Amino acid sequence: MWKFRFMVTESKTESTFGGPAQPLISVSGVRHSFGGLLALDNVSFDVQPGCIKAVIGPNGAGKTTLFNIISGLIKPDEGQITFRGKPITGLPPHRIGKLGLSRTFQNLSLFENMTVLENVMVGAHRRSRSGILAAVLHFPRQRREERETREIALRHLEDVGLEDRADLPVGVLSFGQRRLVELARALASDPEVILLDEPASGLNTWETINLGKVITQIRDRGVTMLLVEHDMSLVMDISDHIVVLNFGEHVAEDVPEAIRSNKNVITIYLGGDFDSASD
Repeated sequence: MWKFRFMVTESKTESTFGGPAQPLISVSGVRHSFGGLLALDNVSFDVQPGCIKAVIGPNGAGKTTLFNIISGLIKPDEGQITFRGKPITGLPPHRIGKLGLSRTFQNLSLFENMTVLENVMVGAHRRSRSGILAAVLHFPRQRREERETREIALRHLEDVGLEDRADLPVGVLSFGQRRLVELARALASDPEVILLDEPASGLNTWETINLGKVITQIRDRGVTMLLVEHDMSLVMDISDHIVVLNFGEHVAEDVPEAIRSNKNVITIYLGGDFDSASD
């Protein structure tokens, strides 16, 4: 049985004056190439607070390159990324993380020699103020922060239904459970936005359904989600808004119902029925 501690809140996509809220993330005119290969070409879109926004497109569309630019792993050739109205283009990943953006990766990046709880605690340590010297000498403040970090990590493991696995080595978990450990670790850093890079990759149908429930509960809590995903059933079920890329170009952007019936998008995927585009 899946448990959720999140408090359901209304998505805040409008300002207190009734107009559209300021975008949490703005991608403006982003262009990037690798040698002679153009990966992104003048891509622009906004991410409103409190929503799930999906970026979809066939392999080679530029989705992961876009995520790498937003999270600071690479710098675009042109264009700008802003977070809460302030430019973050070119900032290193650790500084972007401190601003409130967290990320998971398509390939799992867990510490196999650590327990489930310890892996999640790594995410919570961003909140710590004690330095290396305090940790080595076990100052009272450091011991207190370590207890608080453990409590935070346990709470987020409960959020994703893995509290009973806390003391197990992460390597003994199923692939789907390890995906949830990554998500719990991202939550432990107390982010405003989580970038999810193909979170359903490698999951079976049951695991994907439950992942969708977890992601939706996180959004309802007020955390904004930006995800890259190939599983169209998951995308259509949980997304508030979808951006479609093809060969590095922004070709469509709308709510799921409109994307599902967009003839250009259908042609890009299959040249036919969009409902069949699940890989």
